[in-house]
Amino acid sequence: MGGSTGGGLSFNLSTLENSAKQKLSEAASPSATHVFISFSAEDMNEVNLLRGQAKNEKSDIAFDDYSVKKAYNSEDADYIKRQIREKIDKASVTVVYLSPHAAKSQWVNWEIAESIKRGKGVVGVYNGNTAPATFPSAFSDNGCKAVPWKHDDINRAIAETKAKR
Repeated sequence: MGGSTGGGLSFNLSTLENSAKQKLSEAASPSATHVFISFSAEDMNEVNLLRGQAKNEKSDIAFDDYSVKKAYNSEDADYIKRQIREKIDKASVTVVYLSPHAAKSQWVNWEIAESIKRGKGVVGVYNGNTAPATFPSAFSDNGCKAVPWKHDDINRAIAETKAKR
């Protein structure tokens, strides 16, 4: 095996070192909040707009999106949950895009419950001036805060939620 000993250990240390450097770099960003966005697939266009606004240099929204960008190619619910848990664990706050679709989504409800179980703050965001008539049950049952899709409101709610944790 190449005549050197400990090659496997060297590879593992290198991988671990690179992973640690990446996490430190991400954590070093003082203005950004690490966010997991929970939403129904039917709301993808609106969520992509929110993501785009957060990346716009002229936007007051400051967060790093750790959410699922495309659906996992699997029918295995346990596999999907493991992948989503990893994303939630990297975030400090979960932002839920509130819509009639989200209120009915079992996945959105699970992501909210899992975020709370893992000690993450949860903030709901809705488009327009009036909140949807119904929320996902895990959102309502845990007294999560809902705010309109306005930069100041979103940032304030995220900061308040992080401060409580």
